[in-house]
Amino acid sequence: MLSSLKAAAEAAGKPEWGHGGPTDAGSYNNWPEDTLFFRRENGGWSTEYGDFFLSWYSQMLLEHGDRILTGASSVFSSSPVEVSVKVAGIHWHYGTRSHAPELTAGYYNTRHRDGYLPIARLLVRHGAVLNFTCVEMRDHEQPQDAQCMPEALVRQVGAAGVGLAGENALPRYDGAAHDQVVATAAERADAMDRMVAFTYLRMGADLFHPDNWRRFAAFVRRMGGDGSTCREAAEREASGVAQATGSLVHEAAVALRS
Repeated sequence: MLSSLKAAAEAAGKPEWGHGGPTDAGSYNNWPEDTLFFRRENGGWSTEYGDFFLSWYSQMLLEHGDRILTGASSVFSSSPVEVSVKVAGIHWHYGTRSHAPELTAGYYNTRHRDGYLPIARLLVRHGAVLNFTCVEMRDHEQPQDAQCMPEALVRQVGAAGVGLAGENALPRYDGAAHDQVVATAAERADAMDRMVAFTYLRMGADLFHPDNWRRFAAFVRRMGGDGSTCREAAEREASGVAQATGSLVHEAAVALRS
């Protein structure tokens, strides 16, 4: 990477930029405003050097993705396999200008630049789906001092022009989280870049608690429909399923706890 950075700096006519990354970007536990590079006013990220470095840095991630997808295509091209690419849902400090956590991960996304469009174009070129997380989260549930905005982030990524597959980030068994996922899927039901799949993560013993299992059965029923069925009606319809599978659910819970 240092050799690549050196070559990019020389090509830009700024060989002094090719010796390493920003030296004023802080460390893992710094807040953006604690650093010269990521701060709101006159931060290094918004300078000519910042644009150069972040463009090069994000391009490294895109090139890596292109190589991996090219390899996957060569293996699965004749198979009925749909390839998806996991893109991290980094929603903390999303409400700031610099979006520092996303920048450090290689996503050159700021208040004035859409860093997910280049990723979407790469995936479209390879016929892949964008797999994104934190679909169950709501802004008001997150730490406000960190300006976390998972809903805004999901909307931005969902509008990038590529098929979207979703995931939940945290173990959630409540109706509010299910409502959020169903609403997100329903919003994109008629779009070309609709939500084509959803993976339910964190299937631990708690999922098989009778009340959680009943809510989950209702959630699956709603995801398989058109999104018009309300939560209460779906839970009433799912009660029979929950009762019929009660013994199996109990066995699963015991097995996961042992």
